[in-house]
Amino acid sequence: MNILNRPRRLRKNETIRNLIRETKLSVEDFIYPIFVEEGTNIKEEIPSMEGVYRYSVDRVLKEVEEVESLGIKAILLFGIPANKDELGTEGYAEDGIVQKATREIKKVFPQMYVITDVCMCEYTSHGHCGILLENGYVDNDKTLEYLGKIALSHARAGADMIAPSDMMDGRIEYIRNCLDDNGFKTVPIMAYSAKYASSFYGPFRDAADSSPAFGDRKSYQMDPANTDEAMREIELDIMEGADIIMVKPALSYLDIIRRAKDNFNMPLAAYNVSGEYSMLKMAVKEGLLDETAILESLLSIKRAGADIIISYFAKDVAKILK
Repeated sequence: MNILNRPRRLRKNETIRNLIRETKLSVEDFIYPIFVEEGTNIKEEIPSMEGVYRYSVDRVLKEVEEVESLGIKAILLFGIPANKDELGTEGYAEDGIVQKATREIKKVFPQMYVITDVCMCEYTSHGHCGILLENGYVDNDKTLEYLGKIALSHARAGADMIAPSDMMDGRIEYIRNCLDDNGFKTVPIMAYSAKYASSFYGPFRDAADSSPAFGDRKSYQMDPANTDEAMREIELDIMEGADIIMVKPALSYLDIIRRAKDNFNMPLAAYNVSGEYSMLKMAVKEGLLDETAILESLLSIKRAGADIIISYFAKDVAKILK
């Protein structure tokens, strides 16, 4: 038998497999999410997210030091305030938790690229991502005013990039105008462009204390059944001035990542969300999966087309890749 085509020739050993590998993970692909909360001397593990913590500002600096030492160059900050109200006023307060953390981190680690999440769910007493009308529906246009205030307060605190995650219509253009009109034309926006109403956010809501007090977020986050709609959302964000587009979650939406990469010549981020993290962590802990499954899952996100991966696994991966 004469077999001319033998793909196995290029799988014979690790050297040749490395030489022809089409997709590779790099530490520089990753953004590491960090939760900061009011108080002092706090490092509190999140029960549903093994190895992930909530930090007070004084303790978060040690975490950022480790992140930087591993070669991770960007972090995404989420804040948990001491007080919440219907208007989420702590979200845009000059001494708000994200603002304080940003100033301290940039002071001690000026080279660390600080991205701040812009949303209202962590700051509102009702847990929704905007200002409510009397019937409980989120008032889209009124919410834009508050998102602009939050984004501007983060830029003034020294944030390198703004990342709006609220899914309100028109928020990218509104925030872009707020930043530009106040002297922050060089601060880019990473838009949560295709953010689905997903069950995979559960552990995050524990971490950020951001579960809605009533109802759900299906009137503003996307239906998991839709793909064409995601393309429309992404196109709108690009037209409004987004510098980076994002798909969230990642693993159950690899098809959306691929479509976005094929359709738009834009830097593309994918958020490897809390539920995806916790599932794999628990499976490895219980011996159901080998740790290599973590790298395989992240590789699938990169292979699907993501340029940037936001992941709670970033530190683990950096230790392996370093």
